[in-house]
Amino acid sequence: MSILVEVFSTPGCGKCARARDPLKSVAGKFGHDKVIWREVNILEEMDYAVALGIMSPPAIAIDGQLVFSALPGVDRFRRELIRRLGRRG
Repeated sequence: MSILVEVFSTPGCGKCARARDPLKSVAGKFGHDKVIWREVNILEEMDYAVALGIMSPPAIAIDGQLVFSALPGVDRFRRELIRRLGRRG
């Protein structure tokens, strides 16, 4: 079973891009069979973002639930993925 990580950002957001790449690398180390990475353009999916409670990018939802209203550090993100994957299996 895998978890879905959705990263909400806007095009041209330098802060989003700089922080997103290290987090994407962490997610990739778990393997695509464990962590599915999806980048969401908040301008294209505004209704979905609002439904999750995202007020401004960047933000991360995991399995359809807002988990980080700002991008976390690499260690905190890794711990959250380990915690969630541990509950599944």
